[in-house]
Amino acid sequence: MFGRKKKASEQGDAPQTQDADGSTTADETSHGTAAAAGESGPFDQSQVSAADGRVDFGGLWLRPGPGMELRLEVDPTSDAVSAVQVGVDDATVQLQAFAAPRSSGIWDEIRGEIAEMIEKNRGTVEEGTGPFGTELRTRLPQPGGDGRTVFAPAIFAGVDGPRWFLRAVYSGRAAVDDAARARLDDVVRDLVVVRGADPMAPREMLELKMPATEQS
Repeated sequence: MFGRKKKASEQGDAPQTQDADGSTTADETSHGTAAAAGESGPFDQSQVSAADGRVDFGGLWLRPGPGMELRLEVDPTSDAVSAVQVGVDDATVQLQAFAAPRSSGIWDEIRGEIAEMIEKNRGTVEEGTGPFGTELRTRLPQPGGDGRTVFAPAIFAGVDGPRWFLRAVYSGRAAVDDAARARLDDVVRDLVVVRGADPMAPREMLELKMPATEQS
């Protein structure tokens, strides 16, 4: 079920800033109480009482559906886990969570930066509305097998939570087939973001790790 994938960089990685984000009170970290049956996430850790069968990746707890595969993307320079990837058939979603200021969300700002980066690299970007709000539907230039440039579709979605930001990047069939994407959307709706109480710089990635059951 689990795999490790070396990856030097991510498309549209959120750059880090030097601004410091202080700690906050329990009232500021919670945007709900307990996640009620049928309630849609992504959830903050304060909304759930336990992982409830979700796989613990540190900053993210998530539960894959039947037949899905989980992979960890690993920074080859530090050997640190940089993203969790969920795949089923030819559809994938890459998941990362970042610290955010307690006063406002950052998806609007990051969305503009991603669009600018893609356009500078000769890709195309179209803004639309998806299950989690405003998203970017893009085509990213990549080298093809015959030496020519091909344009691979990808969808960037974002969710602003209490002092955190979740980014989901859909690729493969998930970027072009609504039915294929819907299965991965269910995983995103059910996941839990574990921000923690420690001060973090805005846009600093929440630490990810191999699940304890996979460590030897």
